[in-house]
Amino acid sequence: MGDRKRTAITNKKPKTEWPTIEPKSNLRINRLKEDDLITIPNYFTSAESKAFVNVAESIGFVHQGSLGPAYGEAYRDNDRISVDSPVLAEAIWEAGLNKFFSDIKIRGKVAVGLNPNLRFYRYTAGQRFGRHIDESVDLGDGRRTHYTLLIYLSGAPGKTKAKSKNDNSSQDSSEPLVGGETVFYGPRNALVAEVPPTEGMALLHIHGAKCMLHEARIVSKGIKYVLRSDVAFA
Repeated sequence: MGDRKRTAITNKKPKTEWPTIEPKSNLRINRLKEDDLITIPNYFTSAESKAFVNVAESIGFVHQGSLGPAYGEAYRDNDRISVDSPVLAEAIWEAGLNKFFSDIKIRGKVAVGLNPNLRFYRYTAGQRFGRHIDESVDLGDGRRTHYTLLIYLSGAPGKTKAKSKNDNSSQDSSEPLVGGETVFYGPRNALVAEVPPTEGMALLHIHGAKCMLHEARIVSKGIKYVLRSDVAFA
């Protein structure tokens, strides 16, 4: 028994060292659809975003696909990492999301933090995620998720803004990442908003019963990196 215990300790993977996330002040909140769809530029600094990309690449991505619409599943082609880290989830939450959600309630419940299950997505040229909705998740202890959180770790820093259906402004042509927009649809597939990936920008959208149909468009050039979690209420 002693030998088995020593073997288990020897084979234990080294602990991942996550980048430090500094608290942010004076965050700019862009409401693209009231409190259902929000973007927050510069939630991560450029240095923080690049540091997370480096750590994710050092862990190693695994390809994730799907059976496709013919089998009742959204088309999916990207690479993924899933980690459980309550400490990292709290650090991301405390960087400023906690203050933003202090005034938002859902059916009398208040936001209490992020889902500790964090996912990193990588999309290379030709990869995309078809139209789908995000389900609400029961995390136990009275906690249930009601918002999806995406933080773009690549894209043009501070150059590209989200466009609503009434915004005809053009994108900056110098972006190293081409494509990969997150696009939201309303009733009858009407365009609600398209959000080009911008390094360090957070995107939040309500999910579950009120989730808008959305997709991640194909990446034409470059690599799109995204950190994903969910906002829990209790």
